[in-house]
Amino acid sequence: MRTLSTPSPALICPPNLPGFQNGRGSSTSSSSITGETVAMVHSPPPTRLTHPLIRLASRPQKEQASMERLPDHAMVQIFSFLPTNQLCRCARVCRRWYNLAWDPRLWRTIRLTGETINVDRALKVLTRRLCQDTPNVCLMLETVSVSGCRRLTDRGLYTIAQCCPELRRLEVSGCYNISNEAVFDVVSLCPNLEHLDVSGCSKVTCISLTREASIKLSPLHGKQISIRYLDMTDCFVLEDEGLHTIAAHCTQLTHLYLRRCVRLTDEGLRYLMIYCASIKELSVSDCRFVSDFGLREIAKLESRLRYLSIAHCGRVTDVGIRYVAKYCGKLRYLNARGCEGITDHGVEYLAKNCAKLKSLDIGKCPLVSDTGLECLALNCFNLKRLSLKSCESITGQGLQIVAANCFDLQMLNVQDCEVSVEALRFVKRHCKRCVIEHTNPAFF
Repeated sequence: MRTLSTPSPALICPPNLPGFQNGRGSSTSSSSITGETVAMVHSPPPTRLTHPLIRLASRPQKEQASMERLPDHAMVQIFSFLPTNQLCRCARVCRRWYNLAWDPRLWRTIRLTGETINVDRALKVLTRRLCQDTPNVCLMLETVSVSGCRRLTDRGLYTIAQCCPELRRLEVSGCYNISNEAVFDVVSLCPNLEHLDVSGCSKVTCISLTREASIKLSPLHGKQISIRYLDMTDCFVLEDEGLHTIAAHCTQLTHLYLRRCVRLTDEGLRYLMIYCASIKELSVSDCRFVSDFGLREIAKLESRLRYLSIAHCGRVTDVGIRYVAKYCGKLRYLNARGCEGITDHGVEYLAKNCAKLKSLDIGKCPLVSDTGLECLALNCFNLKRLSLKSCESITGQGLQIVAANCFDLQMLNVQDCEVSVEALRFVKRHCKRCVIEHTNPAFF
């Protein structure tokens, strides 16, 4: 029997596609209705089977009785270890199990996946059921992940904003139908939001409070967005002015990823450094307009910066590397792949000033040779990952110097490099835990 009163813990999903998760398991059962995925709602199961022709399961009565004697809190603890599909099956056993399966403590996380799922309706059904004991709000829900759900619209995000005031993590990567207004609603109505992933959301150009929230919180509204982690990878229309607004409102940022935001320039990075002085990880990979002037601004983060990716920023040279190396002495990770203006001088300056470097990618930097590798090996003894892919000037001699000094090396990429089998064997002898990625068919 279908009613509109109480939803089942299950969502009907397309065949062979996952539905929703609570963070510990996979999807529920699958079905298709009129070509689209919808939420199934029905009344809870009866307390017991009363028809005389229907018998209980073949398990011993004694075993069933022992399970029924467990208190509710013990049952909830057991359910907390179940994946969502098993939790939904338990909800169909009896009325008591149905109510326990919908305990809000079991629903701190909601995950929806699948390109065809009607995610707006699914979120509405789930939040409505979770709000049953606390009208209009889901006080326990902290994480919502709907990455890849292409049918998500502003309506679904508005449901989250209205019902989930304690939300701390939101992942909507690849949901290209959402707009700035929907994101504004979420950050304005979810003051505890710390982690936001809008990568691939091509319509999102800014992160800010709604106008109503800005007026209400003025003049301190700029400090009200508590986001620390922001991923805007592949937000192609993000420009310097949008980054300026983001920086002014999200001053607590520590992790920021702007990969392939191709319209950003050095001016946008200048705005970022004015407001966000706590950034530890920053990626501007494939931002083709970022140059040495942008790296000069990034260097203002000083010892706080631990991770930096400038891959394929073709305007970066040794000058920008010197700025970063001079002021960011605690840098642990640097990805400079494809920065063809970097030479041995830049690598030398980096090695002498960032001695605690653990991961370095200077692949496709044709001007880096064995001389730069020697400086790296004699200063960065803690190096664990090194990529030299397509470095035409690298030879086996440089690799041997690295292997003789960096004993903790765990990954070495020398694909498309002219290195001998003997050099690769030398690396393997001295760095026994090292995984070597190569294109030499004679070495195995």
